[in-house]
Amino acid sequence: MSATYATTAPRTRTSIGSLVGTGLAATALASVATPVVAAAGLAAGISLDIAGAPIPVPGFATLTAVFSLVGVVLAVVLSRTVRRPRTVFVRTTVVLTALSLVPDVIVDAAPATKALLMLTHLVAAAIVIPMVARRLAA
Repeated sequence: MSATYATTAPRTRTSIGSLVGTGLAATALASVATPVVAAAGLAAGISLDIAGAPIPVPGFATLTAVFSLVGVVLAVVLSRTVRRPRTVFVRTTVVLTALSLVPDVIVDAAPATKALLMLTHLVAAAIVIPMVARRLAA
């Protein structure tokens, strides 16, 4: 008599629909979180002025949405073109997040403003990267 064992194969293909849906949800969540962080910083007395011009709080949502959607497109492309899309996506987006902090470091702004700007980048990345990565094949 032989035994039959149930095995589950690792996910090798990503559903574009679930990837895009999750990416849109992550984008929406991050686009709400970053202006909340910016508004909290403003309420705590941190200026949002860059070179003397204020950044409007809704601008955080707009830029978060745009660059998060770029990340979703990247995830879709990687899911179809590389062998390990999750690994490539996470490595790529972590590097891009680190690079996104460079302008905040060199911008003409108060140190607290720079820190707040960097925090908004990290908040968005902490939401979007793991949510999208979970939908990609390992």
